[in-house]
Amino acid sequence: MGANILIVEDEEPLTTLLRYNLEAEGYEVDAVARGDDADTLLKETAPDLIVLDWMLPGLSGIELCRRLRARPQTQTLPIIMLTARGEESERVRGLATGADDYIVKPFSVPELLARVRALLRRASPERVALVLTIGDLELDREKKRVSRAGRPVDLGPTEFRLLEYLMERPGRVFSREQLLDGVWGSDVYIDERTVDVHVGRLRKALNRGHATDPIRTVRGAGYSLDDRFGKRRARENTTDAMELAASKSLGEDADNINEDLTDVQGRHAVPRK
Repeated sequence: MGANILIVEDEEPLTTLLRYNLEAEGYEVDAVARGDDADTLLKETAPDLIVLDWMLPGLSGIELCRRLRARPQTQTLPIIMLTARGEESERVRGLATGADDYIVKPFSVPELLARVRALLRRASPERVALVLTIGDLELDREKKRVSRAGRPVDLGPTEFRLLEYLMERPGRVFSREQLLDGVWGSDVYIDERTVDVHVGRLRKALNRGHATDPIRTVRGAGYSLDDRFGKRRARENTTDAMELAASKSLGEDADNINEDLTDVQGRHAVPRK
């Protein structure tokens, strides 16, 4: 599943060009033409990367960038600034405001795509990794396989996409609506309770026996892949190892005590007359 990229650009031909090429690379693309509309949208949900024009109606790109960097939820959001301003002082200003990269119009589309890939690799390596691993859970995007503790897990296409989406953002809580948009697509109209059904199927496939459930239900909010899942597994393994070592040590101590008692009894034995 490709990363989600938001284009904030008021030139419609350029937006069309960017959308076409980004979607051809496998990214999910949304577009907004006004800075204030983008500001409102980004308060509700954050994409994986923003391509942001400097000059925008409603709210300038530079001011939007400043606001995003002031909010905890978007402080590290990758931002590529697009502008016709090529002077060094303007580039410095854009980067100082918080942009991660700066491209001057007109620009090369292959260069833009390369910069997008590079930023996503640095900011969210899990979004481009072929294999996602959390705790004893492993998902191979290329082979379309899932395993847990080395055991294959059979998933349908929807459950696979759902697990992939959750593993890309461990710890983040998604509402049913967000999962519908991210897994099924925003142009598909189905009931939100469908999410519950597929989460139930996913849990059933993952949690055989007494396995720990990696999916967390947050009442009134939605679902997330528990980011403490891998850490808890590590703690359990460490505890098991410590208990095994302690048990072995106690066993050795008991053997030594028995040997000592036998030795003492032998030395103090009263010979028979």
